[in-house]
Amino acid sequence: MKNQYCKVGTTTPLTNEENMISLLERRYNSFIEMAAQIGNSNTKLAEFLQFKAVKTRRTLEKLV
Repeated sequence: MKNQYCKVGTTTPLTNEENMISLLERRYNSFIEMAAQIGNSNTKLAEFLQFKAVKTRRTLEKLV
């Protein structure tokens, strides 16, 4: 029987700073959009998404 390795929770480091910045910008925008869409129906989830957006924006500001 072969060993099976789970890929859940694994991360791939980004070595190229340009790719990292564009990825973080896309994530930031998607968090903001999802928070705006969900805002009326699920406020707890919207607050969580806004918190993730703030953390992502702080990381972006450090890189730029």
